[in-house]
Amino acid sequence: MEWLRVAVDYGIIGLLTVMSIIAVGIAIERHLVYKHIRIDDFPDKKSLELNLTSKLHIIATIGSNAPYIGLLGTVLGIMLTFYTMGKEGFMDTSKIMVGLALALKATAIGLLVAIPSVTFYNFLLRKAKVLMMQWEMKNGRERV
Repeated sequence: MEWLRVAVDYGIIGLLTVMSIIAVGIAIERHLVYKHIRIDDFPDKKSLELNLTSKLHIIATIGSNAPYIGLLGTVLGIMLTFYTMGKEGFMDTSKIMVGLALALKATAIGLLVAIPSVTFYNFLLRKAKVLMMQWEMKNGRERV
């Protein structure tokens, strides 16, 4: 059952770390695009919208799924703890606490990935909407 501990420690937490890096990287890239975009370069609102919302779905997906992946790590950590308790019978409380700490670590990291991802998504979506409104105001009407 040691493989389960490794799966939670390196698999789940590693996956969450990679997801966090991807979300932050995309958020930085999108912010830079928004900062340097020229709305005059877009002949219609739809092409502007496509450009502005590109990759935002990845940040949203990471933000909405990171807590579930953290929860999976929690469930696996608790399963490991109960398995160890059942196998060894009476055991030292420090072994129980180590298993539960592993489970809670997965939950915490899942939330640490999700909260900034959702914040980035909402910030970037608002900025995209502002740029689209500026295009509409500048062009006086919506060209489709």
